Amino acid sequence: MTVARERADLVVLGGSCGILAGGTYLFSEPQEGLERLVDITALGWTALSETPEGLEIAATCTLTEFAGASPGRELGTAVLRPEWPGTALFAQGCRALLASHKIWRTATVGGNVCSALPAGGVLAAVTALDGVALVWSPDGTDRRIPLREFVIGPRINALLPGEVLRSIIIPTRSLLARTAFRKIALSPLGRSGAVVMGRRERDDRCALTITAATSRPIVLDFAEPPSADRIQTAISSIDPLLWFDDPHGAPDWRCHVTVLLAEQVADELGTEPGVPQ
Repeated sequence: MTVARERADLVVLGGSCGILAGGTYLFSEPQEGLERLVDITALGWTALSETPEGLEIAATCTLTEFAGASPGRELGTAVLRPEWPGTALFAQGCRALLASHKIWRTATVGGNVCSALPAGGVLAAVTALDGVALVWSPDGTDRRIPLREFVIGPRINALLPGEVLRSIIIPTRSLLARTAFRKIALSPLGRSGAVVMGRRERDDRCALTITAATSRPIVLDFAEPPSADRIQTAISSIDPLLWFDDPHGAPDWRCHVTVLLAEQVADELGTEPGVPQ
């Protein structure tokens, strides 16, 4: 194993050489084809940093750091602003994961995103906030990938050989947005069968993000909080092959409950702040 201390140390990545950060997935099952690991935790990336664009979340930010990011709290170099209610999805996304707090202290934001698992709770949160992945390419250049396009399928992401996810950038407009969250599972402590996260921006634009129920995140965009009819129409247009099928839920059940959860999220976002539903 090699410990990376600068960007130049990452040029060996690709082929049989992989990245080690938290390692909670990497060491959970055999990784055929991997012969060498590069530990990126010594690169010294700050967990959360405020930037002119909004909030930058390092790929090595742990789930504990991510979930603990709440308005007014100092974390890393960022003091999360009280007027950033969108950060509420951070902890909610982590709680959608079936993981102990021991794993939270080790697992990373980048690992959860790059694993591209349908039930990735951190992936769901940063996608719902319209996050953008900052990717380091092996030739020394950078590129950006909207997270709604980052995951192609279960365990398949848009990274090219040798590329490294450096950070996730959440735009200010999403941090300022109101959010809502719903999830369902077949058992109280079971893996999420369907998760819907909603975001309503200050100009009333609304986005509903579906994860766990589908093989990759699906984002539905609306000019305003949608009606039940518009939600049903939008969800019915999703490719039937995208509904995930595993022991945690059949595709028809996932589709049905997603409609119900999406309606609840839209209702909450459509209610004015401080007005009882």
